[in-house]
Amino acid sequence: MKQILVIATGGTIACRSTEKGLMPQIEMEDFLNYVPKIREMCCLHAVQLMNLDSTNMQPENWIAIADTIHKEYDRYDGFVVLHGTDTMAYTAAALSYLIQNSRKPIVLTGAQKPINEDITDAKSNVIQSILYATSDVSTNVSFVFDGEVIAGTRGRKVRSKSFNAFSSVNFPHKAVIRDNKVFHYIEEQGDEPVKFYDRLNENIFVLKLVPGMDAGILDYLKNRYDAVIIEGFGVGGIPSLESMKYKEKIAELIDAGTEVVITTQVPMEGSNLDIYEVGRTFKQNPRILEAYDMTIEAIVTKMMWVMAEAYTHEDIRKLFYKKINYDIER
Repeated sequence: MKQILVIATGGTIACRSTEKGLMPQIEMEDFLNYVPKIREMCCLHAVQLMNLDSTNMQPENWIAIADTIHKEYDRYDGFVVLHGTDTMAYTAAALSYLIQNSRKPIVLTGAQKPINEDITDAKSNVIQSILYATSDVSTNVSFVFDGEVIAGTRGRKVRSKSFNAFSSVNFPHKAVIRDNKVFHYIEEQGDEPVKFYDRLNENIFVLKLVPGMDAGILDYLKNRYDAVIIEGFGVGGIPSLESMKYKEKIAELIDAGTEVVITTQVPMEGSNLDIYEVGRTFKQNPRILEAYDMTIEAIVTKMMWVMAEAYTHEDIRKLFYKKINYDIER
């Protein structure tokens, strides 16, 4: 039987109802009693690393999860991280950059309803995660949620209440789980050794444009952040009217040493700055990075990783465009 380590971090799946609302309170020992079947599926070991509502999850917590997996990597065949759904996409993306080329599966799952409720998705999600983690061909960081297996850099929470909370953005599902069987669509190849990282630069800002926004906001960001991600309109368009001064202010931001990434606020299909004048104007600046079809969660966490590892713009560009766990297609 496979040796699987379950890492509990809290989230709705471990919540109880309190006077203040749902709060993560179910400890691992009690939690496992709700799904006794999983003890028959593998040699199960568990650790309660933290007990957070995922809204409170921070980059330091991502590093702690990665560090736990690093320390236990040689002892186990796979890892299942129990996590709240609200920021699970950020954590999955972050782990994809902190743990690269893993031939062992690292699975994140959670639930929309606590495991102690009568009607809940928690039990099926946990069982399916163990199924995927014990499959011989499962690798790298993935979500398992509502029977779907999603690459760690491609998942996004698209529903706030329904059980089918996550979608795979601009990339097919890696696998599906039906009738207690895993059907793999993508079988990953590769012989590079696993590599762990332990640093992230949190000094990243996301600016979502709205009509009428004054470009002067970039003056405020200029001396406060190492990288600014701008969510433009459509395929990544940014106002090019001279009176709005976006071209001027973005150039000043770059001259001050801030890295700039342009993406789109449209959920699907990604950016293409070459199509319209309002994109090409900025595409012509060689210091601007374009995110193409990446999710915002992947862009943010990749820049945190990149900015901790690289110091010149050329190195930053090279790392940003390096494909990791299916995160980008140009």
